[in-house]
Amino acid sequence: MDRQAYLEKMKAALDSWNAEIDKIEARSKAAQADAKLAYQAQLKEMRDQRDKAEEQLRKAREASEKAWEDMSKSYVDAWESINEGFKRAMQHFR
Repeated sequence: MDRQAYLEKMKAALDSWNAEIDKIEARSKAAQADAKLAYQAQLKEMRDQRDKAEEQLRKAREASEKAWEDMSKSYVDAWESINEGFKRAMQHFR
């Protein structure tokens, strides 16, 4: 995957994740106390995964072209791992 496509894919996913987090935060505010705790725990996990993805995006943007070529496989692998973590956290809300 070329660098620009990777950056665009990550940015689109982060935008989608932020929208999902906003929806769940709204549900959390309306939930009963015990459910609210469960929402908050899952929101924390989702935010943690999002923060990791944002850091990965920052590193990819700042990498030189040579660094990108050398490390693109590790960037893509890291992204897939973060993406799976976010999906697992989302499963609790579906």
